Amino acid sequence: MVSKELTCTALVQEKIALLKQNKYNTVNCLLSEMALDLAAKVDAKISRGERIGLLEGIPFGIKDVYMLQGTVTTASSDLLKQYKSAYTATAIQKLLDAGAIPLVKENCDSFGHGSSSENTIFGAVKNAVNPEFVAGGSSGGSAVNVAKEYTVFSIGGDTGGSVRQPAGYNHIYGLKPTYGRISRYGLMAYASSTDCVGPLAKSIEDIRIVLNVMSGKDVRDQTTVFSEEISEDAIGTPKGINTIGYFKNFIESKAIDAEVKADFLAMIEKIKSKGIQVKELDFFKSDTLVSTYYTLAMAETASNLSRLDGTNYGNRVESGSLKETYAVTRSENFSEESKRRIVGGNQVLSQGFSDAIYLKALALRDQILENFNKDFEEVDVILSPVTPSTPPKIGDSLKDPLAMYLSDAYTVGFSLGQLPTLTVPKGTATGLQISAAKNKDATVLKFANFLKEIV
Repeated sequence: MVSKELTCTALVQEKIALLKQNKYNTVNCLLSEMALDLAAKVDAKISRGERIGLLEGIPFGIKDVYMLQGTVTTASSDLLKQYKSAYTATAIQKLLDAGAIPLVKENCDSFGHGSSSENTIFGAVKNAVNPEFVAGGSSGGSAVNVAKEYTVFSIGGDTGGSVRQPAGYNHIYGLKPTYGRISRYGLMAYASSTDCVGPLAKSIEDIRIVLNVMSGKDVRDQTTVFSEEISEDAIGTPKGINTIGYFKNFIESKAIDAEVKADFLAMIEKIKSKGIQVKELDFFKSDTLVSTYYTLAMAETASNLSRLDGTNYGNRVESGSLKETYAVTRSENFSEESKRRIVGGNQVLSQGFSDAIYLKALALRDQILENFNKDFEEVDVILSPVTPSTPPKIGDSLKDPLAMYLSDAYTVGFSLGQLPTLTVPKGTATGLQISAAKNKDATVLKFANFLKEIV
């Protein structure tokens, strides 16, 4: 029922004002004109007494790696800082078709390369809880905008934890759906085998609604799969979830903060007290997961970004010859972190190294998938901390790239397994991760509702 206490236009104006005033570096580009035009159409529809949908008139943010026709899509990079989208990403178009209103293209690590949202030409995104700390990455701007209520929800992209980790750092919900549930068409590719479109919001119900709208097969993305809509009733009770598991080596790792470990184990005891069986599971060591993920991700990003040479689009820098033009364009316009990943990716794909490194990583990924298949024969859900430690201060991650990679130790395994995984702002300082078997996204949301009741 529409109360008419606040017009859609007034709501959009309020959010735009907050985004203009914000001091968290979350905004790459405001979409004020488009948003107000769409809001006026929703208000006209309401005034005519027409029925409106669940997302109609709801303002949302878009990580600046998604195409939205006619708007600048920069990927927070010098190379694309003036690039205008020629088309709209499928996931974003579905939200537009449902009546949602895009407000802002959001700051992020350049091309998704980072775990802190500091690797950006627009300045580091500041944490919503404490602005001295990083917001997490690469979807940091999206997470902070939701946490500060500048947007009702935002759309991030998750490759190795880029929705889940900033969601945890900013105390909100963030979902990486089953790989293929949502079309990647119109999302700038980082690592195509693990890239996922993911919503960030302040409630499980908002995550469910947005997920349903964006899901579905797409002829322009051959990896997409059919998925059933998740109803509110289907996730209302934990019925059917009898056993959960957690990875013993994650909790016994020397890298985990004592407080994160204690809080996680306390949560496990609460779950046991509700009659749910808990099993300790064996998994690959964190350094094996991180090295496997980054070997594959860097290889794929080197391949995906080879097209960006200033010829067809991007900020071209002319030099003495065509080859030199390519080299200078890429050297001057890619960030240090992007160049590090491109060089690393080309290295593991090169003759003499691909057999020893890249093919070994592919074999390890197969073993990880087998491990998950075996685990989900025994448990319904796997629970883990989102990160081994709390957010670092702004600047620290830039000094130590390896430490930044290791902050992904608890997220990348679920990416390699292509599993639905949700960050919930419960249990530890950076939240908890809930994972289920492929296509069991409803199970993840169901258990999140259960956790909300017992914490």
